[in-house]
Amino acid sequence: MRKNILIIGGSKGIGNSLVKLLGNDHNLIVANRSNEGLESPNIKYIKFDVLEGSIPKEELPEHIDGFVYCPGSINLRPFKGLRPQNFSDDFNINVLGAITSLQSVLDLLLKSEKASVVFYSTVAVQTGMPFHSSVASSKGAIEGLTRSLAAEFAPKIRFNTIAPSITDTPLSNKFLNSEIKIDKAKERHPLKEIGSSTDIAELTHFLLSDKSKWMTGQIIHLDGGIGDLKVN
Repeated sequence: MRKNILIIGGSKGIGNSLVKLLGNDHNLIVANRSNEGLESPNIKYIKFDVLEGSIPKEELPEHIDGFVYCPGSINLRPFKGLRPQNFSDDFNINVLGAITSLQSVLDLLLKSEKASVVFYSTVAVQTGMPFHSSVASSKGAIEGLTRSLAAEFAPKIRFNTIAPSITDTPLSNKFLNSEIKIDKAKERHPLKEIGSSTDIAELTHFLLSDKSKWMTGQIIHLDGGIGDLKVN
């Protein structure tokens, strides 16, 4: 079934991989600061900044079947070097941006017969990792939000969150900008690989589809095994 899917942030990384994956089979609306990478005639582009207001309703369809929030931050620094403003900045993009975007289209999601919302977290919420205090704090809030909203809006809207480990996207480029860094990142994972934006997009596709119709309130770890396994 062809769905109306709203993607917040789709010009790069996971969002852009999702756009490419879904573009031929669904009606995509992408709300983003620029239309970079969004020139396809199958995509409706809406200029939007998650930190500056609500999505203009007049540019949206009568109902929305899928909502995906892609903006995020990776601010890895020692706790003693972080200031309250750093935590606030991460919370604004990771949590408040998701909340305000979602609230601005909630009535359109409620008009769908089977709506699905997908957020993104990090494996560092479940598994304590050095230098992740700011991003883990805000993404932990996303996981709590996911479960709360899944309970509040069942059975009308499903809410699920994907919690990856480090993924090869522009956002994580500074951690993967050399072969040495990439090899070290791979070695930390039991599967000896790092994730790709396509890996995350494929799981997102599943969560948006009717194939996952009996799944809600879940935090799904797509992390090469690093969150749960310790191997030699």
